[in-house]
Amino acid sequence: MDLKNLFLTAPLMLFFCFGCNAQLKNNQKSTIIPFETSRWDTTGAKAEFVTYKGVKAIKMHPNGGQINLKGLIFTNGTIEFDTQPIDAETRGFGPIGIYFRQQNVKESEYVYLRTKRDDSKRDNDDIQYAPVVNGVLLFNMMSPYDGPAPVHNKEWNHVKLVVSGMQMRMYVNDMNEPVLEIPRLESSSKAGTIGFDGLAYFANLTIKPNDVGNISPLEGIDPTKHDMNYIRQWDVTSSRIKGQGRELTTGDLPKDSTQWNGITAERRGVVNLSRKFGASDTSRYVWLKTTINSTKDQVMQMQLGFCDEVYVFANNKLIDADKNQFGLPLAKFPNGCLNIDNSMVNIPLKAGSNTLLIGVVNNFYSWGIIARLRNLSGITLTN
Repeated sequence: MDLKNLFLTAPLMLFFCFGCNAQLKNNQKSTIIPFETSRWDTTGAKAEFVTYKGVKAIKMHPNGGQINLKGLIFTNGTIEFDTQPIDAETRGFGPIGIYFRQQNVKESEYVYLRTKRDDSKRDNDDIQYAPVVNGVLLFNMMSPYDGPAPVHNKEWNHVKLVVSGMQMRMYVNDMNEPVLEIPRLESSSKAGTIGFDGLAYFANLTIKPNDVGNISPLEGIDPTKHDMNYIRQWDVTSSRIKGQGRELTTGDLPKDSTQWNGITAERRGVVNLSRKFGASDTSRYVWLKTTINSTKDQVMQMQLGFCDEVYVFANNKLIDADKNQFGLPLAKFPNGCLNIDNSMVNIPLKAGSNTLLIGVVNNFYSWGIIARLRNLSGITLTN
């Protein structure tokens, strides 16, 4: 299955209907949405409305694209539905996803279940939060938001999402214990439609506007917030096309005339280049630059998380080059995704001011880095 086409080329025609009677009002306690042709946009999707196990449902077909609920703007509240995979025992992996607050093709929240042949087995990636930000599905940047979940192949799975401002909790089959807790929803969209995709049946959709339980609308704690060792302030160039298979060299280093703009790390210390530069069909790269001041000559260790390729220069000398891409032999732990444990780089520093340059290459989905010095002995960062 072509993962990229599955997630990014599905039609995303949205039907926003602010004045129609179908729109949910804040004072409604609960609304059941039937799976009928009048309520769902299936334009460009491969799906059929059926009665399955005694209830009205929709059956998605292979490479079926996305269906969207008509006439609904969802902001906060509870979303519940049932889903059952189709042929999971023979095909193995198959994402079953729900979009919410989907504003357009570039901005949406998205969570999906991963099916497998043996549904008795639990893995840390049974479920994943993977928002669409500036047209990019951030699945390879969101590995901390994977988790195990009891996804059944031969029976209905009851799924519940509770969305409150910046936070979300998700439940699968056990409504007492969340399988996923998101401290900060990452899409820029705060309101939008609801949609589904994946090879599965969907039924029994219920929406409870503003029913958020005791979940705060404020973003949760970022464990890295008070860690001074993260390098958070960078300058970045514009993105440039890089030919497939070509390595960056000293000839690609920024020139004196290069234009720079500031960029600040987000939660978890992530320098999110996808948010700034959006999607692209070609291999491209940027340079990130920061200054490290040292009171002495020393070698400093830097933890470096990245996707997909990095070329690290200290004072214009190449000190490290590495690759980390999902699905390729050089993929780093965890499974080619961005993580602070991807690599460790030894940085030779001289007494005084040192320029650290990192060329970051994007070949596949999201891209960015996390950089953290192991200690700050005799070090001052420009944070």
